[in-house]
Amino acid sequence: MRAREEDERWMGLALDEARRAYDEGEVPIGAVVVDDGRVVGRGHNQVETLCDPTAHAEIIAIGAACRSLELPRLTEAIIYVTMEPCAMCAGAIVETRFRRLVYGCTDPKAGYAGSVGNVVDDPGLNHRVPVTSGVSAQACSDLLSSFFDALRARR
Repeated sequence: MRAREEDERWMGLALDEARRAYDEGEVPIGAVVVDDGRVVGRGHNQVETLCDPTAHAEIIAIGAACRSLELPRLTEAIIYVTMEPCAMCAGAIVETRFRRLVYGCTDPKAGYAGSVGNVVDDPGLNHRVPVTSGVSAQACSDLLSSFFDALRARR
């Protein structure tokens, strides 16, 4: 399977997580961590549900993956996220030492993997994470737009 097709396959699972967030009334962002061809961690936003501002999809997926593999760093793993990570999540991705970050749509207001800033490629940090962006971007963006359109309509 070609790399782009493989990325789209895993991003589909991250989108499934994002849909779970949507159904729970959370901002629909999902993440999966893949190591050696299998999902070892998954998560979706749960900020409102858990009353925890750090309960982003990436943080939940990283914690699940580290517990699953019983490792504090995931140097051979790839994280797939439906939206460009914020500064907090980008920092966690660097600290986890992922082999690669793959994300769907950009976040021009808060993205720190190239949009507002670039934590994952900061030369002052001890690790850099290669990025592939734009994978299934339209589907990721459409889900977010749908969520916020529905939210505005309810108000």
